[in-house]
Amino acid sequence: MENYSNKITLTTKNDFEKAMERVYAWYNNEIIDRVPVQFSAANAQYNVESKDNHTPQEWKEIWFDTERVVDSFIDSIEGSQFLGETFPIYWPNLGPDIYAAFYGGELTYGEVTSWSHPIVEDWSEIIGLKLDKSNKYFKKIEEMTQCAVEKCHGRYLVGYTDLHPSMDCVLAWRGMEQLCYDMIDTPDKVSELLEIASRDFYDIFDHFDKMLKSQGHISVTWLGLPSYGKFHVPSCDFATMMSPAQFDKFVMPYLLEQIKHMDHNVFHVDGSGVARHIDKILDMPEINGIQWVQGVGEDEPIMQWLDFIKKIQAAGKGVMVDLKLHELDEFIEKMSPKGIFLCIGESEPEVQKSIIKKLEKW
Repeated sequence: MENYSNKITLTTKNDFEKAMERVYAWYNNEIIDRVPVQFSAANAQYNVESKDNHTPQEWKEIWFDTERVVDSFIDSIEGSQFLGETFPIYWPNLGPDIYAAFYGGELTYGEVTSWSHPIVEDWSEIIGLKLDKSNKYFKKIEEMTQCAVEKCHGRYLVGYTDLHPSMDCVLAWRGMEQLCYDMIDTPDKVSELLEIASRDFYDIFDHFDKMLKSQGHISVTWLGLPSYGKFHVPSCDFATMMSPAQFDKFVMPYLLEQIKHMDHNVFHVDGSGVARHIDKILDMPEINGIQWVQGVGEDEPIMQWLDFIKKIQAAGKGVMVDLKLHELDEFIEKMSPKGIFLCIGESEPEVQKSIIKKLEKW
């Protein structure tokens, strides 16, 4: 499936090809010289404190200001060093429910994210759910993508937006509490919604993939892992509310259909609730790796999850692990490097270089 001939040259990252070799080795559960490392932490973009006070409509206007958003990203990478397997990536972002919004409804905006409102409150409304490529959300993602490509000038990669088809899309259409009841009371209707929430995924993914590839870019999104082929982050955050039987019925068939379309798949496992389904996820040969997000509070520190990480390693899959700098030495001491991809939220280049040297000896 993978067939890409454009050569990528970034003025901001002269070791791009070597970094990609390490990423590709990780996709294949191999190490060429050291484990890959990304100097950013999971969900870092949400951990902000601001004194800005805007109404939801004002926030939406800020999010929809294409030139401002792209220029702000360009300003943010000015003079930055991208060490290890950290890549300069702009991806158009209107929030995690953007896929659901392609079918109608409105998103409400805050400073760092947006959220949806149920648009299927009665089953008779299912008939109105149709992909609309002319709707304002779809057109805005196209506009943001094209603007970023035109302003790029070899400084960064342009990726695609955060796509959540299938069960997480159904969740956006129905709401969490109602969907929990639906799985018990009207499972056939849930399946009907799932068919709609899944049937256009290839079309949507390929639309933006072709848009980017035709202009010299590759496949990448919010996770920060590029692919010369097609890269996807399958996920189902709602799985934390599901029994194993419900996961088998409502998630697995659609997940299997998604991932077979791709060259590289890294499953986003968000917390201990989703981790309950890890055996089923690891059984899928098309899954190259797991992004493990252990959560906060009682789910920290990472050291309590070593057996879980070892289980992923034993299954022959890669695993992205979010570490704090003070955890690194103990983690190296207790773990094999096999299949590990580290994510460390460290911004100081000299500290980053010392981390890389340490990893070269692991």
